[in-house]
Amino acid sequence: MSRDCRCTFHTKRDFSLSKPVVLVAEELSPAGIAVLESDFEVRHTNGADRAQLLPAVADVDALIVRSATKVTAEVFEHARKLRVVARAGVGLDNVDVEAATKAGVMVVNAPTSNIVTAAEHAIALLLATARNVPQGHAALKKGEWKRSKYTGVELQGKTVGVLGLGRIGVLVAQRLAAFDMNVIAFDPYVQAARAAQFGVKLVSLDEVLRESDFITVHLPKTPETLGLIGDKELHEVKPSVRIINAARGGIVDEDALALALKDGRVAGAGIDVFTSEPCTDSPLFQFDNTVVTPHLGASTHEAQEKAGTQVARSVKLALSGEFVPDAVNVQGGAVAEDVKPGLPLAEKLGRIFTALAGGVPVRLDVVVRGEIAALDVKVLELAALKGMFADVIEESVTFVNAPLLARDRGVEVTLTTSEDSPDWRNVVTVRGTMADGAVVSVSGTLTGPKQIERIVEINGYNMELLPAAHMAFFAYTDRPGIVGVVGKLLGDLGINIASMQVGRDEKGGKALIALTVDSGITPDLLDGITKEIGADMGRRVDLDRD
Repeated sequence: MSRDCRCTFHTKRDFSLSKPVVLVAEELSPAGIAVLESDFEVRHTNGADRAQLLPAVADVDALIVRSATKVTAEVFEHARKLRVVARAGVGLDNVDVEAATKAGVMVVNAPTSNIVTAAEHAIALLLATARNVPQGHAALKKGEWKRSKYTGVELQGKTVGVLGLGRIGVLVAQRLAAFDMNVIAFDPYVQAARAAQFGVKLVSLDEVLRESDFITVHLPKTPETLGLIGDKELHEVKPSVRIINAARGGIVDEDALALALKDGRVAGAGIDVFTSEPCTDSPLFQFDNTVVTPHLGASTHEAQEKAGTQVARSVKLALSGEFVPDAVNVQGGAVAEDVKPGLPLAEKLGRIFTALAGGVPVRLDVVVRGEIAALDVKVLELAALKGMFADVIEESVTFVNAPLLARDRGVEVTLTTSEDSPDWRNVVTVRGTMADGAVVSVSGTLTGPKQIERIVEINGYNMELLPAAHMAFFAYTDRPGIVGVVGKLLGDLGINIASMQVGRDEKGGKALIALTVDSGITPDLLDGITKEIGADMGRRVDLDRD
């Protein structure tokens, strides 16, 4: 923890005194190398070879990797001078961000390097599926002239349903609108007015399934989206629909899609991602009306070039003490020591808020009360926003881009501070007003010498609950027996309740159960409990999900 100061970068570095060392552990674009060589000593190593990597990082200031190099806590132990790790790509699965943060090392990636590439590949799959391009190509190269067999369909005048209006989904929607298509979309975390700015009509998932001639998926993979397009949904679509998935494997159930294609309930599919990869054997491969590619969504020369130059510029900014737009784990500025322990709590509050709200608010208030209110606590607002979007946005959410995500979704954000806190030394509240006027809130504090996190308020009900990996919340009309029913339903499935608290406004009035369990609650089980107890609301959150 003594190295935490390295991630704040208070002063600019004078490169004339000594050249910082940047270690490039995997192939980087020539343009990216050129950006680095003007100011740094650039070294190279094979990051996939542990025996080469660990000695090589001992005296470097920055490390640049792609996907093959595993940047673990062991690497940080060997790299005592390291100040920034840069991933030349979008994902960070191979970088231990928590270990980096503890070591005071900034982590950056290239979150926008492949969004155009990914959007264009989805459209390529859509066009290829509509016009049977690969099938006709393969037949002709075999000497077969089959014009009538591969008759396709036009895009003009058709309805396309876009699942997810993140940056890639928006690019796809804008480009398909140019084909004179009617663009509708499902995304509970985007305001209708914001979607309308892109010429997109926001609708329910049922309406997308019912009305679309094409459906294209651009969602993150979460327990809520896993199997989102399954057997039930594929019985609700038009038999002429064509389904495109260039986002994440598993969002479209491959077995259910294969059955729908076999039964003629779906006219075609374009699939770039699979539940298990690499995938060389799938039930989808047997159908002539499917177009499949081996996860090529980010695979263009331009995307690789952008990734290289973006991370090179980020490294240059980080080592010179400048603000780093693509920083993942730090704000890029100094954070008071008394405020730092509250960052994980504020992020958890944001995640719990999203779970409780089930959508994006039109207004979000972050309220900080107590002694720390006298300090600069802007970073707590950023942490709450980061948590709010963490489980619903396909791209990485950072302290830097979280406010932009809020703005793009029409969320008005305010930070309020007060040194007056009658119940707790310090307390942070995340309160959101939804489009229908409903107010959702969650508050938390840190208690004792060990700064233990506690949830102390949920939707106006006083609680004292330790945040846990798996949590669930049920709002219902107060009456006897509800706690027993919930316990039995969970117990019958071998799910152990670690803690449970019940709050109510008055006897026979509104009540709320908040509980933590030792293992995750599936969406089906959550729905079952909600119906069984006649709850107005049933929500869950898995805080152990990165």
